[in-house]
Amino acid sequence: MQQAKLNASAFKLSLIASALAGMHFSTSTLAQEQTTIDEQDVEQIQIVGSRRVGRTINDSPVPIDIIDASSIEATGLTETNMILNQLLPSFNFPQPSITDGTDHVRPAQLRGLAPDHTLVLVNGKRRHTSALLNLNGSVGRGSSAVDLNAIPANAIKRIEVLRDGAAAQYGSDAIAGVINIVLKDAAEGGEVSATYGANVTTMDGVPNLEGVSVGADGNLAFVEGNDRDVTDGQTVTLRGNVGFEWGDDGFVNVSGEYRDRGQANRSDYDQRENYARDADGNLDPRELTVNRYNHVYGNGEVEDYALFINAGKALTDSVEFYTTAGYSTRDSVGGGFYRRAQDSRNVVEIYPDGFLPSIQTDITDMSLLAGIKGYGDVWNYDLSVTHGGNELEYGVINTLNTSLGPTSQTEFDAGTLEYNTTIVNADASRLVDTGLFYSEMNFAMGAEYRHESYEITAGEENSYIQGTFGPGGVVTDPVDGPFGAAGSQVFPGFTPESAGENSRHNYSFYVDVEADVVENWNVAVAGRYEDYSDFGSTFNWKMSHRVTLSDAFALRASVSTGFRAPSLQQQFFTSIATVFVDGEPTETGTFAPSSDVAQALGSPGLDAEESNNYSAGFTYSPTADFNLTVDFYRIDIDDRIVLSNNLSGDAIEALLEGTGANRARFFLNAINSRTEGVDIVSTYTLNTSDYGAFNFNAGMNFNDNEVTDILDAPDVLQNAGFDQDNLFSDVELRRFETSSPDSKLNLGVTWNYDRYTTTLRTTRYGEVEDPSSVEARNEIIPSEWITDLDVRIALTEGLTVSVGANNLFDVYPETTRELVDDVTTFSRLFPYSGFSPYGFTGRFVYGKVSYSF
Repeated sequence: MQQAKLNASAFKLSLIASALAGMHFSTSTLAQEQTTIDEQDVEQIQIVGSRRVGRTINDSPVPIDIIDASSIEATGLTETNMILNQLLPSFNFPQPSITDGTDHVRPAQLRGLAPDHTLVLVNGKRRHTSALLNLNGSVGRGSSAVDLNAIPANAIKRIEVLRDGAAAQYGSDAIAGVINIVLKDAAEGGEVSATYGANVTTMDGVPNLEGVSVGADGNLAFVEGNDRDVTDGQTVTLRGNVGFEWGDDGFVNVSGEYRDRGQANRSDYDQRENYARDADGNLDPRELTVNRYNHVYGNGEVEDYALFINAGKALTDSVEFYTTAGYSTRDSVGGGFYRRAQDSRNVVEIYPDGFLPSIQTDITDMSLLAGIKGYGDVWNYDLSVTHGGNELEYGVINTLNTSLGPTSQTEFDAGTLEYNTTIVNADASRLVDTGLFYSEMNFAMGAEYRHESYEITAGEENSYIQGTFGPGGVVTDPVDGPFGAAGSQVFPGFTPESAGENSRHNYSFYVDVEADVVENWNVAVAGRYEDYSDFGSTFNWKMSHRVTLSDAFALRASVSTGFRAPSLQQQFFTSIATVFVDGEPTETGTFAPSSDVAQALGSPGLDAEESNNYSAGFTYSPTADFNLTVDFYRIDIDDRIVLSNNLSGDAIEALLEGTGANRARFFLNAINSRTEGVDIVSTYTLNTSDYGAFNFNAGMNFNDNEVTDILDAPDVLQNAGFDQDNLFSDVELRRFETSSPDSKLNLGVTWNYDRYTTTLRTTRYGEVEDPSSVEARNEIIPSEWITDLDVRIALTEGLTVSVGANNLFDVYPETTRELVDDVTTFSRLFPYSGFSPYGFTGRFVYGKVSYSF
């Protein structure tokens, strides 16, 4: 079967190559075409979406957004993901909390699809993903995405966002679209800046705890005041960027960033009794003095360092060398669930008042790119090698291993995740005079080889072992009583059985042609063949059209197939953790889909996801000051990779015998989905003689995700008494369909007057659902407007001062207890949903001083 697919794909490529070989080639070059580009269009030239040199966004056959450095600066934000969330209507970046590693590498979505359905490029080259696999109940569960926040915002010249399927052009992952980050390349000048900001906010719907007493009934009584005022999340960001000449015909551009962000806590106070009552049933006196704000729900502490270098130099008149290097580290802390003093997971000799365990991560991200570009008499070429890696070291602090008793340590090394990739890429292009079309045809072709590796390193022994200490004291035999919970509390370390290193490689070939077949009709066709060492081969194609009906109006459309290869993280992540159920230790395992265990449960292993993308729209630009684009899209994805439910029961335990686990889950190609929507983007510039210039922009996205089919459970599970609802639950289905906004509207204006620049933005986030398996706990988060303001004053030619506020009017989502019928302990403690598309930390005010030279 696989060989037949390979032969068919090779045949299709040979047809394309044969057709091209029969055409008459011209000596025109792309280098010559570059010299005809009007200077005013230089900043709007795109890298992504077309392999024709000099293509601008105004004549693109597919929808592309370009975000320039001034727009990035005017947000006042320091995280690249948050900047995109403010400026792109089709981008979603919720900020979940208490989700283990996801607190530290938060995923984002384009068009409501999975985070790993968007390909990220840097200077047109594929960027590596994070080592983290998101396993908790947040947006992006089951995915490994690129950590955009590892790229400092001050290193970015512009961001290009292709809102169209592009797997035929760039390979795996480009189903929802492509984000290309173009780095600064100035050979002189620079900027240094210092920004300080903090959350100055009032927690809407969450009262402040004024006092605690013992009520007449002998229970705790609480005195509540007005909504709680909070000032936290203090953030200092220091940045520098400088350009140097490299000889007479080269540049070196260096960007550095340091960020120190404090904790922002939006938890409510804990009403539960912390201590056991005495023999007479009376409350412990310490209940009146214990800190009841014992959880951290919001942004954890983060310290970031980042350094990026972008350089290029002409080696000859027709050959250019280029290189990019990046290195960043992030030390962050995220809280878990508080263990009360009387909790069975606590050891009172160590924590007499209970404890809040925290996950501490040390994340290291590095990348190195080097290549040469050549401009010949006929052919242009680009040869490059890229290496990237991401390492996440898990530490657990302020914790213990309950099963080790009073001798347990309180800090643990819980293990490490590491992902690396090396890519060798060769591209060539030229213009061809076929004699068949109105214009010369741009012909591009290329090949790529990619090697990936993924490694799990076990934690220290005490972070995962089961000791002999139990609730009744030290025991030496399980018959004497239950053991205490194994492993470090909040995050047990990776076991030696989970550890291992795996790798794969793939190679690909593509052909991309583009021409004006008649004067006003542009056609682009691309085909790509890829072969992976672990699951086989795939062939994908794309065709796009642009018909110019007048100087102001044009129609455009595209159709393509796409794919996403299963990530190594999804294929090989393995972990067995201990969970106590009714006082009994329950071992839950996440097993690799190709493992003997998963196959015994009916896992067929993983295959690539496949997609069909359709888009159609128009552009309208009657003057240089006004532009409107409207694009409809539909994305059908088959065989989407999801994480199964936790499978349990006697029959499952029988299948898992000998594995050390009695519950199991694994990744599988389980669902088909359809995404439909429309993007509307418009800009207008108003120049006045007395009041300066006003730049208006508006963007709107309507998006609908639907799971169209769910794979039946494997026979072995059906025979064990399980159906598809047990394999992929309704909660997971709704998380796919409704956990991102159904609409998003961005409105903004920038006013430039004399020495003043003012930017005002407001965004309407549509309705979002935070699903629950219990209907009474299902939460619908209503739509809301969030407004941002930035005012910048140029004090001298180089010195600028800015002040501003994000979420100016301090808007919060409605509290969970207002939106659900069944309010639980934790829906009180964590008053706002982690699915809120604009977060839940309230107003952030900041000031910035920058100096350009």
